[in-house]
Amino acid sequence: MSDARDRVAADPPMRWNGWGDPAKAKELPLAVRTLLPLLLGRVRRPAPAAELDAVRLPPPALTADELDAYRAVVGEAHVELSAEARLRHAGGRSTPDLLRRRAAEQLAPDAVVRPADHHEVLACLAVADAHGIAVIPYGGGTSVVGALDPERGAHHAVVSLDLRRLTGLRSLDELSGEAVLAAGTTGPEAEALLAAHGFELGHYPQSFRYATIGGFAAARSSGQNSAGYGRFDTMVTGLRVATPTGELELGRSPGSAAGPDLVRVFLGSEGIFGVITEVRVRVHPVPRERVFEAWTFPDFASGAEGLRRVAQHGGGPTVIRLSDEAETAVSLAQLGKLGKALAKGASAVTVYEGDGIEDRRARTAELLRAAGGTSSGAGAASDWLAGRFDGPYLRDALLDAGVFCETLETATTWSKLPALREAVERTLRDGLGAAGAKSYVMCHVSHVYPTGASLYFTVLAGIREEPLEVWERVKADVNDAILAAGGTISHHHAVGRDHAPWLATEIGETGIRILRAIKRELDPRAILNPGAVIAAEPPASPEPEPGLEG
Repeated sequence: MSDARDRVAADPPMRWNGWGDPAKAKELPLAVRTLLPLLLGRVRRPAPAAELDAVRLPPPALTADELDAYRAVVGEAHVELSAEARLRHAGGRSTPDLLRRRAAEQLAPDAVVRPADHHEVLACLAVADAHGIAVIPYGGGTSVVGALDPERGAHHAVVSLDLRRLTGLRSLDELSGEAVLAAGTTGPEAEALLAAHGFELGHYPQSFRYATIGGFAAARSSGQNSAGYGRFDTMVTGLRVATPTGELELGRSPGSAAGPDLVRVFLGSEGIFGVITEVRVRVHPVPRERVFEAWTFPDFASGAEGLRRVAQHGGGPTVIRLSDEAETAVSLAQLGKLGKALAKGASAVTVYEGDGIEDRRARTAELLRAAGGTSSGAGAASDWLAGRFDGPYLRDALLDAGVFCETLETATTWSKLPALREAVERTLRDGLGAAGAKSYVMCHVSHVYPTGASLYFTVLAGIREEPLEVWERVKADVNDAILAAGGTISHHHAVGRDHAPWLATEIGETGIRILRAIKRELDPRAILNPGAVIAAEPPASPEPEPGLEG
């Protein structure tokens, strides 16, 4: 319907060494600056970060023939070797990623290659396969689990396959409520294209402004409206995929029982099996109304009980999220309400869209009140919506001030939720304390199910040692604690390279063998995202020609 593959994104390019639009970078609010010494003690400001033009990179490892092969596919203008282009594709946006971006010497892909469509993606993979070049599929650059590290594995070079030219609404079936979107379409672009026809996808993760449709699928993203519209993987009805050994068109019809559902093989695969080029998704008419209501609870436990009742009753809000006492305090401090920030209590936000709002709101209110909740009106919920995509800007300001700030997430059943939360928080405090760092740990629930919920943690710490080394030790202990307490290694951030060593514990060695078998079939030379999700195997050697055996 619309070919917008060369459209410019609504937001400017992200900072090469931080989050989002440089013009939206934030200073720490006065109340937060006042609160931090009370929580973390004195924190030393870091050395100034290296400027982009001062960063030293290894020279590109691609040969002239290899570069010519890529240029023959995508055009000379879409094969980039500049230091800036390579640095902008040198990783994702986790805190370790951003700390590495501050160094004077860094690693980066050898080139950035920008295909325009599915067929050019296939051709780019063919070049990489023929020449033994690793390929990192790259969408919005928002991964926080190491999925975009310029890892070359056993290969002599690595390219970043930037998919942002694969943009646009390919088709819309209004009667069926299905749309096909090119994988490089960003969240804002997708919603604008659908809204022109009166529809929306309604998927709003915090990375919404920059993340892409293909990235949502590849990482099994979950958006803030998940209570109403579901996770992204539940929205996907079909995929088009390019692999080194062929292409796939998946998802012929809803409710098919024609063997295992191969669509699910690629949801969460993070580019290790193939490159998603188009995504068919379930869409709905743009809601005509939106209603907000915020709640307070005596503590996190009573708030979680309220959310459980709502999730198991069904037909509740489009958005429901609960912040613990620590996160509630920091949220109030950001609004300049330091006095209230020092008070106790948890807080919740509910947002309603679509039909039957008043009935859904009344039922939800009854359930939340029965769990000890008190309505506090629309204001706090409306404030949350206005700033819901801006949290990473605060993270950047904290890093500039020398405060380590990172997030992690998990999920489990309702019965295991309290013990899992306690285990994660204890492991964080103990691990950082062993390194001589005071810490402040916050937690919220933002995705609920009838049988359980997610837990999302934010940790602030005044780390005096090398922060990357300290965090690597602490995060490893946290991963162990999550799995021991019955949690998942990731609810929606995905596996990447950061969580890959723990995946076998979660899915078992047989599960790992299945994933390896799929990868050997689709990517026999292991060029796609080496080391992500599962540890990379040596690439397959070509069969010797008759008469040439040694």
